[in-house]
Amino acid sequence: MPVEPAASVWEFPPVGVAGASDVVAGGADLAPGTVLAAYRRGLFPMPDHRGSVLWWSPVDRGVIEVAGYRPTRTMRRARSKFEIRVNTAFDQVIRACADPRRPGSWIDPGIIASYSELHRLGWVHSVEAWDGDELAGGLYGVAIGGLFAGESMFHHKTDGSKAAVAGLIELLDDEYAADRVLDIQWVTDHLATLGAIAIPRETYVRRVTRAVDVPLPKAFS
Repeated sequence: MPVEPAASVWEFPPVGVAGASDVVAGGADLAPGTVLAAYRRGLFPMPDHRGSVLWWSPVDRGVIEVAGYRPTRTMRRARSKFEIRVNTAFDQVIRACADPRRPGSWIDPGIIASYSELHRLGWVHSVEAWDGDELAGGLYGVAIGGLFAGESMFHHKTDGSKAAVAGLIELLDDEYAADRVLDIQWVTDHLATLGAIAIPRETYVRRVTRAVDVPLPKAFS
């Protein structure tokens, strides 16, 4: 089971103060207690181009609905190519996601250190797609009860990241699926092809408030 860290010394404002902005606050730190407190309030950290930590809660929040999920033929084909594993190559996954050669790369050393410590404490997990002994793709994210907040994904082989997403949904699809929240931050064109939709920020925050009290999926407990 995850180890609860020391409580944060920071107090986040309610997300409603952001109005039409996706950014709610700036500053604070990336200590484990601070990061977990943010996710429980519907926030996540992402540095700006200067490296300053900003706390985000998008007005239109991207999610994938786990209950009743129907994978497309493309998703089923991608999933069938690879073996899905959990937490067997976390360092490789987060560093592949942080590759500065990737367009829009934002995962800096501070984020890597913070989420690596949360992984050590049992809150952050990697879901990996393997082709034999080769890591084909993967993702990592924060699991708090029934919330899985996906942070980033990558692929070394075609369909590796799609297979990881499909594998993650399988892991979340249990008797609590209707109460789970699979957060993907924003809906991009690519994520829309995987089944992502946008919901209002207020709806997302209400769902997260309930979801964090749902039991963890077996794969992450």
